[in-house]
Amino acid sequence: MDAWIDQLAEALGEDTLSERETAQLLTVARDVAHRVERRITPLTTFLLGSAVGRSMAGGATRQRALEAAMDTVRSLLPGAEADRA
Repeated sequence: MDAWIDQLAEALGEDTLSERETAQLLTVARDVAHRVERRITPLTTFLLGSAVGRSMAGGATRQRALEAAMDTVRSLLPGAEADRA
């Protein structure tokens, strides 16, 4: 899997994902799949990528842009209030 996703990143002209980014993305995808709906997960990751790209175009680092976008996703998950308690 890692080799394939690295090949995809390269083919798309993107930097490869760090271990941390991979873990963060897989965690948020799992949370969306289990707490919202499985079929919404790919759409969520598309919107995350779009938001990250827009933030980076505005000057944010990739890590900061990813963290901010994922914070937004987490805040909208059902039961998010309980996660913060």
